Amino acid sequence: QVQLVESGGGSVQAGGSLRLSCAASGRAFSIYTMGWFRQAPGKEREFVAGISWSGEATYYAESVKGRFTISRDNAKNTVYLQMNSLRPEDTAVYFCASQRTPYSGRYYDNKLYYDYWGQGTQVTVSS
Repeated sequence: QVQLVESGGGSVQAGGSLRLSCAASGRAFSIYTMGWFRQAPGKEREFVAGISWSGEATYYAESVKGRFTISRDNAKNTVYLQMNSLRPEDTAVYFCASQRTPYSGRYYDNKLYYDYWGQGTQVTVSS
């Protein structure tokens, strides 16, 4: 089993920045692609960003490209999401997730292919 714990959420004004962290513990060696998803009230959980095990490949939703940056530190079993130029529409609960199967760059944006999830951290952006 893998446990994921997010931190770094909070409230910020539009245009501001936040940095989310997700620390993995347990069988962390079995983690491959990691991703960030978010869910706003009344909406489906949606893909935000993903990163391969090596960190060489990163993936972003169109809505966050150029504003968000995903990175990982495997020595610390931690993945980060740097969020800049935040907008009110970025308000949501942000979830960290990991895959235990190496899909070689496929399914990084599909929540059904993620095996482990964190509890989520709230991000609120006010206008």
